[in-house]
Amino acid sequence: MVEKYNDLVTVEELCEMLFIGKNAAYKLLASGELKCFRINRIWKIPRQSVSEYIKAQSNLA
Repeated sequence: MVEKYNDLVTVEELCEMLFIGKNAAYKLLASGELKCFRINRIWKIPRQSVSEYIKAQSNLA
C-alpha cells in the first residue's frame, strides 16, 4: 500500500495513506507518534515511518 509513494511523503500523501484528514495528520505529526522532521515549515515524513506506525497501531509488530 505505501510502496507506491516516494521515500519522503508529504502531509497530503500521509492523509491518503492513512485515510485521515489534515487536522488529524498534523496532530499525529506534532505528537511525535510518527517519526518525521521539518525543513522550514514543510513536514517531511519517511515512508518507512508510516509503515512502522501502521504496524504498531495494528499490533502486527
